[in-house]
Amino acid sequence: MSTGPGRSCPLRYRYSPAVFRRPPDLRADTLYVIGGLYGNVEALHEILAMKAREEGDGLKVSLFFNGDFNWFDIDGQSFDEINETVLTHAAIQGNVEAELDSDEDIGCGCAYPSYVEQAIVDYSNAIIESLRACAGRRPDLVRRIAALPMHALVEIGGENIGIIHGDPESLAGWGFAVENLHPLDRDLRSRLGCTDAHVATTAAQVAGYFGDAQVRAFACTHTCLPFMQDFSVGGQPRMVVNNGSAGMPNFRATTAGLITRFSVDPRPPATGLYGSLLGNIRVDAIPVAYDHEAWLRRFAANWPTGSAAERSYAKRISDGPEYFLSEAVRLVEGTIDQAFAPHTNRRNSQR
Repeated sequence: MSTGPGRSCPLRYRYSPAVFRRPPDLRADTLYVIGGLYGNVEALHEILAMKAREEGDGLKVSLFFNGDFNWFDIDGQSFDEINETVLTHAAIQGNVEAELDSDEDIGCGCAYPSYVEQAIVDYSNAIIESLRACAGRRPDLVRRIAALPMHALVEIGGENIGIIHGDPESLAGWGFAVENLHPLDRDLRSRLGCTDAHVATTAAQVAGYFGDAQVRAFACTHTCLPFMQDFSVGGQPRMVVNNGSAGMPNFRATTAGLITRFSVDPRPPATGLYGSLLGNIRVDAIPVAYDHEAWLRRFAANWPTGSAAERSYAKRISDGPEYFLSEAVRLVEGTIDQAFAPHTNRRNSQR
């Protein structure tokens, strides 16, 4: 097990999947689950515009931010806008928010597994220090962020959805990383440096999570590569869906963020990349076609060449990760629709 700042996480991050056996914290007709906004103000603007467009078509849309809405926003204006907006909607903490005012020596709280290079861990620890310096100027906002929960239950169309940041046991858990879920994608694991020695999450473990939580789906984000995977548990369809990042590109040669949309409306959304019906609701991955050039300028102003974030994230922000749209659609049983719908800012996202 990896230890040290950035690789370990405190006991306060831990919880049981059974915490979701409770009345819902929120009921919604259409819900955007927005994970990994990472301080991208342009992406936030586009998400608000997406909400307005759907509401103009007669739908009622709720926003839910499931952590790491901060990261690159080390200028006061961006930090204030991101947090003041998020705190008017439903939200839970990510490890970034949990470590904004922490005095524990755990760095960013990302709990990076051993196959992630130490340089990436070091850069992340440096980024959180810069973000803490910015957050320290707004103790009022930091107190409100610290009061956010680490998990939530949302009811949509009579279906219960567990909203988490990491996995069903930890705020910063990697049990729902796409590279760690069976059936294992050997090519992806090799690209990420995973070997058979790295622990993976079995189908039986996933079934146990669903059995303990009694939810129809888990919506997560922490590990930053998106996917949708269906399961059959007790003869009922279940789903794990990770939106990757709302504020960064998610596939090779793309420039759009991604959110998860849950809705009682069974129709596939026009811009959906992939999705499926799940019980009484529809679940889709929706691109966030933010103003990419404006975001590059804002990022460069905060993180010039040679800075920790520039070294760690500039390539992903400009070109996307070495990850493909086809890898995000994972089937165990049943079907997930691959819409591959055209949308702004998408280039060649398939193999």
